[in-house]
Parts: sequence; C-alpha cells; structure tokens
Amino acid sequence: MNETILIRNPLICAPMTDERSSMKSIKTFSGGHIFIKDGKIKSIGPEEFYGTADRVIDASLMVVLPGLVNTHHHFFQTLTRNIFSTENAPLFDWLKTNYAIWDGITESAIQVSAEVAIAELLKTGCTTTSDHLYLYPAQAGTDLLDKTISVACEMGIRFQPTRGSMSLGQSRGGLPPDNIIQKDSEIVSDIRRVVKLYHDDLPGAMTRIALAPCSPFSVTTELMQMVVELADEYNLQIHTHLAETLDEEKFCIENYTLRPFALLKNLGWIRPNAWFAHSIHLNAAEIAEMGTIGCGVSHCPTSNMRLGSGISRIREMLDTGVNVSLGVDGSASNDSSNMLLELRNAMLLSRLREKEKWLTTDEILWMATRGGAAVLGRDDIGQLAEGKCADLLLVSVDRIELSGAQHDPLAALIFTVLLSPVDYVIVNGRIVIEKKKLTTANEKILIRRHQHISDELVMHAERKTGKRYRR
Repeated sequence: MNETILIRNPLICAPMTDERSSMKSIKTFSGGHIFIKDGKIKSIGPEEFYGTADRVIDASLMVVLPGLVNTHHHFFQTLTRNIFSTENAPLFDWLKTNYAIWDGITESAIQVSAEVAIAELLKTGCTTTSDHLYLYPAQAGTDLLDKTISVACEMGIRFQPTRGSMSLGQSRGGLPPDNIIQKDSEIVSDIRRVVKLYHDDLPGAMTRIALAPCSPFSVTTELMQMVVELADEYNLQIHTHLAETLDEEKFCIENYTLRPFALLKNLGWIRPNAWFAHSIHLNAAEIAEMGTIGCGVSHCPTSNMRLGSGISRIREMLDTGVNVSLGVDGSASNDSSNMLLELRNAMLLSRLREKEKWLTTDEILWMATRGGAAVLGRDDIGQLAEGKCADLLLVSVDRIELSGAQHDPLAALIFTVLLSPVDYVIVNGRIVIEKKKLTTANEKILIRRHQHISDELVMHAERKTGKRYRR
C-alpha cells in the first residue's frame, strides 16, 4: 500500500468529474499524469509530473478511466451458468429450476463462486462491486456473507455486499421452496451481526454492507419493513429487485392488489437510500416519482435480454433524475460477469427504442462510474480527482480488436469487444490486474475447483429431482 504509482502521458483520460448535467458530453484530457499514493489520487491533470514514483506506467497508448462500478450481482450463480434446461426459460421458470440446484450450495461453493465472479469483474475493469447474496440453505451455515467478504479482501476489489434474504416460501404463497428460506427473526439477527463486524462508513472504505431482501415474491412484507428500520438505524443503503417481469407484476396484484412499485412504496421503500435491480415495468408516473426522490436503479441489460424480461426505460430515468447504474446481474441469467460487455449491451439495447431514447457512450460511461457510486451512496469512487480513491482501469489501444477504432478511443471500449482482459486495474492504489494478468489469484487452480463444485451441484440436483439439467 505504500507503493507510489505514476501513470504518465495517457492517450486519453476521462476523469468523470463533470456535473451530472454534462454526462452526455464528458470532458477528457490527453498527456499529463495521474500520481497515486497511499490508496488515493494525489495529483492528476494534463500537466507534466516532475516527481518520482516507485512504479511508472507509460500510458501513451492507453485509455484511462475510473474503475467501473457493478451494482447488481449474485456471485453464487457463477456455479450454474448455462444450465441446459433453463436456456429458454423466463424468470419464474428459470428460478424454479435453479432453486433445486442451489439447494445444495455449501460454504466452499460460496467461496469459490465469489473468487470466479471477482476475477472476471476485475479482468473487465470493475473495481467496486456489490453482491446480492439472498440464498442461505440450512446445511451451508449462516456465515456465507463472511466468506464472500474474505474473498473480496484477498482479491483486492472494493466490496459493497448486501445481506440478502428470502423468507416467503411456497407454503405461504411465495416462489422459493421452504427449505431454502429463513425466518424473519434469523435474518434480522444476522443482519445485526454482519453490520457490526464488517460495515465501514468511513471515506475510502473497502467494505460496506447494504441490506437486500430478495423480491416481493420471496420475502414477507413484515421483513421488508424491518429492513427499512434497520437501514435507518445503521445508516445503510437498501436494495431489492423491482418490476423485473410481468410475472412479478401479476404476483403483486394477485396477492397484494398493488403493482410492485405501489407495494414497495407502501412498505416505505421509495427513498433516496434505496436502489432497485431491473425496474423494467415501471410507468411514467412511477419513474418520475423515483427521480424526484432520488432513488437508484441498477440497469442489467444482458440479463433482461437473456430472460426476455423487457427493455428498461433508461432515457426517461436519466431525464427525471433517477440515479442509474449498471449491473451484470447473476451469472446464471447473464452467464458472464463481464462488466465492459454490460456497457456495450446497455448501448445496443437502448437502440432498439426510438432514436430520441438512445443512450450515448458518454452517458453509459457515466452510469458505469459516477452512477454506480451514487447508487451505492458514495462520493469517494467513480471519478479521478485529487483525494478520491485510486480506483482506475487502463486499456491499451495497441490490440487487434481496436485497430481501425481509434478515431474515438473512449467510445471504442463500448462499440468494440475486447478479446483479452484490460491491461491494468488499480484498486485503492494496489495493482490487481497487471499486463492483463490477475495478480491476486491462480486462475488455473480456481477454474478446476470451481468447475468441480459446479458439476457436483448439478449432479446432486439431478439425482434428487430426477430431472435433467445437462445436454
């Protein structure tokens, strides 16, 4: 941590320090420097830097950006990517199939799945991530969140995990089986435990806790209200899925006589410290109210396409003041944790709408950096400025896939697809990706362990259910 780093002469740097009103045309500079010391940016600008540093990176052929912020994920789902019987399933059917497999999740499965998810995020430029861990099978114990936090610390990513939960089982009208839910009292007790152990609200914190009951169809209304009270008590962000599918809307109307937004509003959830995953099926009045209040949304375009859930109205959200960020979602509904690819899909999906609803590359970069920071309730990440956290990514344009795309090197990261990892990722002043290689884990060993546990999970579920999950 005491190593100083000088990034010299970048081809183009986008500090993302503009005001929100300028997100459609962000400012950049070329040449100059970024000087990092003690995990913070000490100096940045287009001027030459005349001091010394322990490590000097020549960025003359590199694009430099703040580290990307991923605001919605389910690490454990890396174990069930591309399950054969869910390849053509919408959300509810997809969930019912996966519940049977996830029932076999263990502590070691949680740990290795977190390692794989974080490795993939880091290699694609992500420096801060959330994780929505809502699955706590009885045999796996209750300290699963502890495992993911430990992995994040070892691998060097800035982490804002959510203590997720499911408490409404099938016997009471919910979607998940009763054997993978917890009692409200157990959930509240563990929330207090993890917040006291791990939550750090100081600027530059590497670990902060948020609270995240899973969804209206898997959590009791009593727990939803208790989470709001706990968030007020500990000054935390809160998170859940909202308006992801029409099936969810139908469930809420049939069980509560309310649309999902109205249900959450009645439960006290429409507030500035809340952010919601997906938010596809919101009407204009609901979007406007979220913007007025300053709620956050994690846009997950790849997952939305994979499950056929619909297209979020991101242009309207941005225009009305909603804090919009990007999330890769779980790797069983995205089948990847590629953060850069999420930026590309956000742009392309918007262009299936009318021309005036299209998103620019600058807006998407804003969402992936400053938008993510705002959603997580932080102002110390998502931008490159003196005193801010030294979280950044560097991508060389000297690669085959960017040849002919350098007329706008910044937008090239979104319009094209990188065929290998980003060149450097720095988190809190620590180099965790160096010359495209992960420095904090052995990938070959990790792949073998992860695939072995994935195979065991799927085979166990096949024996238990008599159903087929592989081709």
